[in-house]
Amino acid sequence: MLPPNYEILFATFAFVLGACIGSFLNVCIYRMPLGLSVNEPKRSFCPGCKYQIPLHHNVPLLTWLILRGKCANCGTRISFRYFGVELLTGLLFLAVWWKVWAWGAPGWPAQAWVLALPYWIMAALFIVATFIDFEHFIIPDEITIGGTVAGVLLSFAIPTLHGQTANLAGGLWALVGAGAGYGALWLVVHLGKMAFGKKRLTYDQPAAFTWTRRDQEADFVVGADAMLWSDFFFRGNEQIFMQCIWIEIDGERFENTPVRCACEWLHLGSRKWELVKVDAIRGEVREVTLPREAMGFGDVKFIACIGAFLGWKAVVFTIMSASMFGAVIGVATIAIGRREWSTKIPFGPYLALGALLWLFAGPELVRWYLHLTLPPVG
Repeated sequence: MLPPNYEILFATFAFVLGACIGSFLNVCIYRMPLGLSVNEPKRSFCPGCKYQIPLHHNVPLLTWLILRGKCANCGTRISFRYFGVELLTGLLFLAVWWKVWAWGAPGWPAQAWVLALPYWIMAALFIVATFIDFEHFIIPDEITIGGTVAGVLLSFAIPTLHGQTANLAGGLWALVGAGAGYGALWLVVHLGKMAFGKKRLTYDQPAAFTWTRRDQEADFVVGADAMLWSDFFFRGNEQIFMQCIWIEIDGERFENTPVRCACEWLHLGSRKWELVKVDAIRGEVREVTLPREAMGFGDVKFIACIGAFLGWKAVVFTIMSASMFGAVIGVATIAIGRREWSTKIPFGPYLALGALLWLFAGPELVRWYLHLTLPPVG
């Protein structure tokens, strides 16, 4: 065993490293959904005055507390999320270190050094995915696809990540885990599409709507609901139907007409418009029929990332536990009369929580459950 002072030293290092990484994760959480580079500018900046924060005002955890959550330049309020992400990352890095150190053989815990790195990377990916999904209801491909690739490469380099000794076996089991995760949620999405593939909105009073293009994306607002156009076209063949009282397409007005919209085209009678060439559409509707999914494809790619790091058994456990978390939250919000709260929580955070539960206690929980439910042998 390591001397107690060494244990304290390594644990402190893990927490401090996590807090510093958390500072960078805050940059990713803020910039990635906006399409901004996480490298330029290299220093963090105030979201209010855009002042680039000097190094002495960018100390993880301490700076936020000393400045009382305000920008030193303009006094703009800095969200508690920045402090929370740094603290959460530090605590997760510390928890990972304690977990892998406990797995180490007597003497110098070389295995801890090996497994801490991939699990720290995985935890960082989970934090970025969770906070972006909470705020924007998306998980960027840089996290899901990039995380899957990272998981496979790390499993090849560190086969003990999947309980293997050969590099090739580690990489292959990572691919199996990624494929199992992707395939399982892909099936859920397609079955959900068959069962709950449409959502019809009807209005007693005409509801105003607008469609505003911005580059390759568009903002779609109907009444009080604001949506992204791309949210409805995961496969590319979905359609939106609207019963319009009137509609104006780049200044050309039409009365009392049904409208059919595909991802790239708007159809009105025998005429059609290529949406990439349209700047703005507005009007009033009586009814809108929207395509909908059981969950987003970002979640499908996210579970592939989880499988690449943790394997196919973790995929099964994660999906089941994430579904259980969602059900518990749903029942709880109904019980307190706030059902709308549960509809505003995306599935990605549940998946991340389920995967972390597997990492820290999953196999033990499975053995405990099987011991309770299965009769003793012999």
